[in-house]
Amino acid sequence: MDALILSRIQFALNMSFHILFPTISIALCWVLLFFRYRWIKTRLQSWLIAYRFWTKVFALTFALGVVSGITMSFQFGTNWPGFMERVGDIAGPLLSYEIMTAFFLEATFLGVMLFGHNRVSERVHLFATFMVTFGTTLSAFWILALNSWMQTPQGYYVDAQGVYHVSSWVEVIFNPSFPYRFTHMVTASFLTVAFLLCGLSAWQIIKKTDDEATPKVLKTGLTLAAILIPIQIFVGDQHGLNTLHHQPEKIAAIEAVWHTESGAPLVGFAIPNSTTQTNDYAITIPKAASLILTHELNGELKGLNEFPVHPPVAPLFYGFRIMVGLGMLMLAASWFGVYQFRKAKGNVRALPNYLLYGLASMTFVGWLATLSGWYVTEIGRQPWIVHGLIKLSEIVTHTPPANIQFTLTMYVIVYGFLITAYVSVLKYMAEHPAKTEAEPIPTSGAAIAILANEGLESTSAQSSSGEQK
Repeated sequence: MDALILSRIQFALNMSFHILFPTISIALCWVLLFFRYRWIKTRLQSWLIAYRFWTKVFALTFALGVVSGITMSFQFGTNWPGFMERVGDIAGPLLSYEIMTAFFLEATFLGVMLFGHNRVSERVHLFATFMVTFGTTLSAFWILALNSWMQTPQGYYVDAQGVYHVSSWVEVIFNPSFPYRFTHMVTASFLTVAFLLCGLSAWQIIKKTDDEATPKVLKTGLTLAAILIPIQIFVGDQHGLNTLHHQPEKIAAIEAVWHTESGAPLVGFAIPNSTTQTNDYAITIPKAASLILTHELNGELKGLNEFPVHPPVAPLFYGFRIMVGLGMLMLAASWFGVYQFRKAKGNVRALPNYLLYGLASMTFVGWLATLSGWYVTEIGRQPWIVHGLIKLSEIVTHTPPANIQFTLTMYVIVYGFLITAYVSVLKYMAEHPAKTEAEPIPTSGAAIAILANEGLESTSAQSSSGEQK
């Protein structure tokens, strides 16, 4: 394989690994903020137990997200040096905004959030949790602003050397696809976290390691999923209409519409044949594609024959159907789970085993759905890096393919080890939850000073005893 194909595979691998962790950390922060608030308001120990357990999950996830993000950013220089040469005046500031705003907020308050409980007041600790939460969401804002601009570029001008400059930052940031893409991705993050909550809670119940926090965590996950999945379906539909307007060739590939037609059928399943430009073994619903995408039974959909350059059909066709299928599965599981939870009146041990095993098996279903959707989005832009303006072949590295193949192999090994370790640690944490003692938490500076003084006196006594021995 040449440098272009290898670089694409390597970047896809890095992106696939990295996106797993921000997808969890963005929404998990908001869930932690909710747990923290409920503990302060109710003083029920179960909320504190939930907060402390899931803070550990967040810390582990956040660490892997930061490390893999740094690695991925280096590939702009190693694999795609022409990218920053051409659009550095646009991409560079957006990436810098993420570092200066999001990372600085997270770095400043993360230590207080993770280690400050019992050391600062409840209000300060809640504020620190909020700032980390705000920082993770702000990080997603800037990254998705850049990615959306690459999909639907506007607010730029090109100089004589072919370098892109900003004519309007408002147009660059709030480009036509950004509101839909940002909403879709953040909602996907919440759904991923919702099923992570449900899956680990269900596994704890199965292994009989559940505690007083488990019912609250399970209820939170089921409620989140049941409310958000219909919203996600609506947002996805609006995102699709926006894509049809700005990237019609992507929609044509998703729906495997080879030739322009009115009243186009919806292809539920088929094997797209790019050689004959037909769909083999197709199962279709007459006129449904036109109805969904144009809201008219006989609406016209442009076929791939209208576009001299278009993305590959098979990855988009299958990836989109995997995403939608998983979405329908999440809808059914969450609604049925809420029904069973209410029927059991919160007694998680009374939930049917098939539901618990089903939720446990869906712990990472949000990951799969997010990856499927991301592949559809990114492969659907091919062969462009900036849609309609700059092709990948124009910016790829001239590094020998053998070098890229070596680093790609190393990435596969390291990432395979890390993802296995991550899932194994989560499983271990669910099966061996740390006990949180039901002691009153100091809320004033005076109380903290007393505890600190007692700790110092105890330490001094131990030291004196040791010296005498």
